[in-house]
Parts: sequence; C-alpha cells; structure tokens
Amino acid sequence: MVELTAINGARFFLNPDLIYRVEETPDTVITLTTEKVILVQESAEQINHLIIAYRRKVFAQLFKH
Repeated sequence: MVELTAINGARFFLNPDLIYRVEETPDTVITLTTEKVILVQESAEQINHLIIAYRRKVFAQLFKH
C-alpha cells in the first residue's frame, strides 16, 4: 500500500494494483480500475516513486526467504 494525501488533507492508503491512470490536470487525479476517481495532493511523479518503492519492498520480501 502507498500512503497518499487527499485533496482535503486526509491521509489514506491505496493499493497501487487498483490504479488505472494518474493525470495532472493541474490537480493530480487517480482513476482506479473500478472507475472511482480520487484527487490527491501528491504529483504524478511522487506517486510513481511511491509505487516503485512499494514494489521494491514487496519483491525484497519475496526473495528474502
């Protein structure tokens, strides 16, 4: 899960597997595979880095054993 900040300042965790698309319009808009739309404060680039870090952590745990 990646931690994000909603446009209203509330922090929440999102499963990156649910992300269909991330756009900057100029607000950052995340469209989920369920077609739900979420506005967040992080930039698309920040979200990309968070997802990469999350995936590295998951894969590191898989190959640790």
